[in-house]
Amino acid sequence: MATYVLLTKVTAAGVKTLQSNPRRIKKVNEEIEAMGARVVAQYATLGRYDFVNIVEAKDNETIARVSVGLGARGTVQIETLSAIPIETFIRTIGKKTK
Repeated sequence: MATYVLLTKVTAAGVKTLQSNPRRIKKVNEEIEAMGARVVAQYATLGRYDFVNIVEAKDNETIARVSVGLGARGTVQIETLSAIPIETFIRTIGKKTK
Protein backbone atom coordinates (compact mmCIF):
# COMPACT_ATOMS: atom_id res chain seq x y z
CA MET A 1 0.00 0.00 0.00
CA ALA A 2 1.18 3.49 -0.83
CA THR A 3 0.82 6.39 1.59
CA TYR A 4 -0.69 9.74 0.71
CA VAL A 5 -1.23 13.01 2.55
CA LEU A 6 -4.52 14.76 1.82
CA LEU A 7 -4.52 18.46 2.70
CA THR A 8 -8.12 19.60 2.88
CA LYS A 9 -9.78 23.01 2.85
CA VAL A 10 -13.46 23.05 3.73
CA THR A 11 -15.69 25.21 1.51
CA ALA A 12 -18.57 27.35 2.81
CA ALA A 13 -20.96 24.49 2.00
CA GLY A 14 -18.69 22.11 3.90
CA VAL A 15 -18.65 24.37 6.95
CA LYS A 16 -22.45 24.33 7.03
CA THR A 17 -22.41 20.53 6.85
CA LEU A 18 -19.88 20.27 9.67
CA GLN A 19 -21.80 22.69 11.87
CA SER A 20 -25.04 20.77 11.48
CA ASN A 21 -23.44 17.30 11.66
CA PRO A 22 -19.83 17.13 12.93
CA ARG A 23 -19.92 13.30 12.92
CA ARG A 24 -20.23 13.46 9.12
CA ILE A 25 -16.44 13.29 9.06
CA LYS A 26 -16.59 9.67 10.25
CA LYS A 27 -19.09 8.79 7.50
CA VAL A 28 -16.74 10.26 4.90
CA ASN A 29 -13.96 8.03 6.24
CA GLU A 30 -16.23 5.02 5.69
CA GLU A 31 -16.87 6.21 2.13
CA ILE A 32 -13.12 6.50 1.55
CA GLU A 33 -12.74 2.88 2.62
CA ALA A 34 -15.55 1.88 0.25
CA MET A 35 -13.50 3.48 -2.57
CA GLY A 36 -10.53 1.24 -1.74
CA ALA A 37 -8.41 3.45 0.53
CA ARG A 38 -7.93 3.60 4.29
CA VAL A 39 -7.60 6.61 6.61
CA VAL A 40 -4.58 5.93 8.83
CA ALA A 41 -4.60 9.24 10.73
CA GLN A 42 -6.70 12.37 10.65
CA TYR A 43 -6.14 15.79 12.18
CA ALA A 44 -8.14 19.00 12.28
CA THR A 45 -5.66 21.82 11.80
CA LEU A 46 -5.61 25.57 12.24
CA GLY A 47 -4.16 27.63 9.44
CA ARG A 48 -3.98 27.14 5.69
CA TYR A 49 -5.70 23.73 5.73
CA ASP A 50 -8.62 22.56 7.85
CA PHE A 51 -7.72 18.85 7.87
CA VAL A 52 -4.67 16.70 7.26
CA ASN A 53 -5.37 13.06 6.49
CA ILE A 54 -2.86 10.26 6.12
CA VAL A 55 -4.38 7.72 3.75
CA GLU A 56 -3.21 4.40 2.35
CA ALA A 57 -4.26 3.23 -1.11
CA LYS A 58 -3.01 0.52 -3.44
CA ASP A 59 -2.08 2.94 -6.23
CA ASN A 60 -2.33 6.46 -7.67
CA GLU A 61 -5.51 5.60 -9.53
CA THR A 62 -7.30 4.69 -6.30
CA ILE A 63 -6.28 7.85 -4.48
CA ALA A 64 -7.20 9.92 -7.55
CA ARG A 65 -10.69 8.41 -7.43
CA VAL A 66 -10.93 9.33 -3.73
CA SER A 67 -9.68 12.89 -4.19
CA VAL A 68 -11.82 13.66 -7.23
CA GLY A 69 -14.87 11.94 -5.74
CA LEU A 70 -14.71 13.95 -2.54
CA GLY A 71 -13.83 17.20 -4.29
CA ALA A 72 -16.72 16.85 -6.75
CA ARG A 73 -19.18 17.25 -3.88
CA GLY A 74 -18.25 20.90 -3.51
CA THR A 75 -17.72 20.70 0.26
CA VAL A 76 -13.92 20.39 0.22
CA GLN A 77 -10.86 21.23 -1.86
CA ILE A 78 -8.12 18.60 -1.59
CA GLU A 79 -4.41 18.71 -2.37
CA THR A 80 -3.04 15.16 -2.54
CA LEU A 81 0.62 14.38 -1.91
CA SER A 82 2.41 11.07 -2.35
CA ALA A 83 4.40 10.25 0.80
CA ILE A 84 7.58 8.18 0.65
CA PRO A 85 8.74 6.44 3.83
CA ILE A 86 12.02 8.03 4.89
CA GLU A 87 14.02 4.79 4.76
CA THR A 88 12.82 4.17 1.20
CA PHE A 89 13.74 7.74 0.30
CA ILE A 90 17.24 7.35 1.76
CA ARG A 91 17.81 4.06 -0.11
CA THR A 92 16.54 5.60 -3.34
CA ILE A 93 18.75 8.68 -3.29
CA GLY A 94 21.72 6.58 -2.15
CA LYS A 95 21.62 4.36 -5.24
CA LYS A 96 24.24 5.04 -7.87
CA THR A 97 23.03 5.57 -11.42
CA LYS A 98 24.86 3.87 -14.27
